[in-house]
Amino acid sequence: MKSTVLILGARGRFGLAAARAFASAGWRVLGQVRPGAPAPADSGIEWLLMDLSDGAALAQAAQGSAVVVHAVNPPYPQWEQQALPALEQAIALATQLGARLMLPGNVYNFGSGMPAVLREDTAQNADTRKGRIRVAMEQRLRQMSQSAGLNSIVVRAGDFFGNGRGSWFDLALAKDLRQGKFSYPGTGEVSTAWAYLPDLAFVFERVASRTLLEPGRFQPFEVFHFKGYSLSAADWMATLTPLACEHGWSKGQAALKRAAMPWWLIKSLGWAVPMFRELAEMQYLWQTPHALANDKLTALIGVELHTPLALAAKAALADLGLLSSVPVKALTKAA
Repeated sequence: MKSTVLILGARGRFGLAAARAFASAGWRVLGQVRPGAPAPADSGIEWLLMDLSDGAALAQAAQGSAVVVHAVNPPYPQWEQQALPALEQAIALATQLGARLMLPGNVYNFGSGMPAVLREDTAQNADTRKGRIRVAMEQRLRQMSQSAGLNSIVVRAGDFFGNGRGSWFDLALAKDLRQGKFSYPGTGEVSTAWAYLPDLAFVFERVASRTLLEPGRFQPFEVFHFKGYSLSAADWMATLTPLACEHGWSKGQAALKRAAMPWWLIKSLGWAVPMFRELAEMQYLWQTPHALANDKLTALIGVELHTPLALAAKAALADLGLLSSVPVKALTKAA
């Protein structure tokens, strides 16, 4: 019998990528979306048009689910109001189903003083509001594993790109590519962590499968790090310039024109534009070199597979409508 997974927020960027990854691996996939929201035409996903707050109805519809993936991600300006309440709803649902809860995490937990290499047990010294929320979310999962028997897994990763809009890739890097410009939030050669969403989704499925095959290998609360890519502005420039030249966006130039992120403007308008205020808080990420060590993850699932960067970038641009569709299935290599 196929195992069943419930994806909460399955219409979002990571949620849809996760739903597709689990479906491709043979799972029965239940995708929760808000009532009235159009569901993508994916034949391998059974869509549940139910609000996350309707836990009883969701639990009834998702009976038999072995895994719940919490892919609900409120808009940046609404994190303080919605992130923890949404997690509580996911916890209640997973507890009622007797399922293992999986959460995509990030590096906000570690704060501006984080070391260059981040491990699962690296000290968490969050010094931003969003970082403290992330710490609180993980602490809540740990607490519930001790007091209520919840089984949960957090997979932390770097900045998302691919599978749609809503990340620095489309907000900055790709924003003016067609005009031959490359905008980057950081300066110098600082390398930071990036995660191509279909690859991260693939890892979620691999980890979930291991929990079913070897449940005794897992603690009630586990954290894994997804390495993904470690990239600087120069790395992105080298990747995107050939694509821009190929499509005539660089206007005959040998390289894209580099543009700096106007942080001064973003900060000065933060009082009037909530999204700018939230973005300004995270500027430190582009000034602090960081990468995620994936030793624990690879010890569990083997080599971390991921899409070659040039192909992932091309597919991400296609997702934004800048290029024609790019098939990337199974074109992966070891990290």
